Amino acid sequence: MKSRYILLVLFMAFFMPGKLDAQGLLDMLEEDAEEPQQDFTTNTFLTTRIINGQSVENPFPGDLIFIISHHFGRLNQGAYDFWGLDQATIRLGFEYGINDRMAVSIGRSSYEKTYDGFVKYKLLRQQSGIKNIPVTVSWFSGAYIRSQRWAFSDRDYTFTHRVSYAHQLLIARKFSRNLSIQLTPAWVHRNLVEFRDDPNDFFVLGAGGRMALTNWVTLNAEYFYRLNTQYSEDFFNTFSVGFDFDTGGHVFQLHFTNAQPMFEPGFLTETRGNWLEGDIYFGFNIKRVFTLR
Repeated sequence: MKSRYILLVLFMAFFMPGKLDAQGLLDMLEEDAEEPQQDFTTNTFLTTRIINGQSVENPFPGDLIFIISHHFGRLNQGAYDFWGLDQATIRLGFEYGINDRMAVSIGRSSYEKTYDGFVKYKLLRQQSGIKNIPVTVSWFSGAYIRSQRWAFSDRDYTFTHRVSYAHQLLIARKFSRNLSIQLTPAWVHRNLVEFRDDPNDFFVLGAGGRMALTNWVTLNAEYFYRLNTQYSEDFFNTFSVGFDFDTGGHVFQLHFTNAQPMFEPGFLTETRGNWLEGDIYFGFNIKRVFTLR
């Protein structure tokens, strides 16, 4: 912008000598320098997931993220199962950034052989300057299909019984380069529930955050609280804690959680692990980014 003003002034000085003074040039440059700038917040989190739950981050436009997720067995299974490492639940997923606001994803989990797909759209971006917005807000909608064979073949099941849905509003604020906090109200609908007294619609309030320990390592934690009062005692609220390691080429996440599933209806409403009894799953996520355009 300044270079354009300087070129304009030189042009006018050459063709209209005497009509332009030095003070006029200074005024124009100072006016341009005082022009307010817009500062958008970036890297609220290192990756698109805090641990199990979604973050407000999206892949960059044209980037394809390949995510490999593992949850091993429970730590309290003892030495015979090598403290859970002999068992594993796996999810493979792809996330693609369509533009600077929208991302889409598909994935498949070994837990109940579940296929999933979702859309995430950034409604607001945290920014300061001409316009001040204190938070980043994203909307998430996902659909899930469980392809596992029915345990009771004599019952009249349909494809509709296999489908569930999840919707979330992701609200995050980056307070500093070292601290970010996110709130996640969520609604999960399951067409088929496990127990007769379980509702088909579940409402959950989640909270998560990350704290930078170094330039390349963060401490992450998240908690999902079920708001439904009518619920089976076999399920628990989900708590997870872990670390993110940014190695440049990919982000590596190590964590501990009481949730075995790695898709939203699973870890939001079907968490069977109890931290107090040692039902803790060690897991990791590996993210690799491919630039397609």
